[in-house]
Amino acid sequence: MGKFVVKEVKTGYKFDLKATNGQVVASSEVYNTKASCLNGVESVRKNAPVANVEDQTADGYETAKNPKFEIYKDKAGEFRFRLKAKNGEIIAVSEGYKAMDSCKNGIESVRKNAEDGEVVEAATAE
Repeated sequence: MGKFVVKEVKTGYKFDLKATNGQVVASSEVYNTKASCLNGVESVRKNAPVANVEDQTADGYETAKNPKFEIYKDKAGEFRFRLKAKNGEIIAVSEGYKAMDSCKNGIESVRKNAEDGEVVEAATAE
C-alpha cells in the first residue's frame, strides 16, 4: 500500500505519494495550509482511479475529459504527467521519465496507491 507523506515546507505544506517500494510517484503543489493540503490528498484519492489519460506527445491527440492524466514532454525531452481534477486544477505532478512506458507505469502506480494510501506526517514517515 502506498502512502501520502505530508510535510511542511518554507512556504506551506505539500505531499508526495509514495509507492510501496518507497519511490515518489507524484507530488503536489505547495498549499498555504495543512487543511488545504489534506484536501489535495482527498482530491487525488478520488480522481486518480477514474482519470482518463491524454497523451499530449501524440500528433493530433484527442482532448480527454477531466479528471485526467496529461502526458507531456518537458524541456529536457523527458516524459512527465500531471493529474487534473474535474475542475481542471492540477493536483499532482510526476518526475521526469526517459521512456514513455515508465511514465505510463507511473500513472498506474498513482492509480493503485492513491485510493487507499495512508496519510502520514513527514516526521513519522521515514
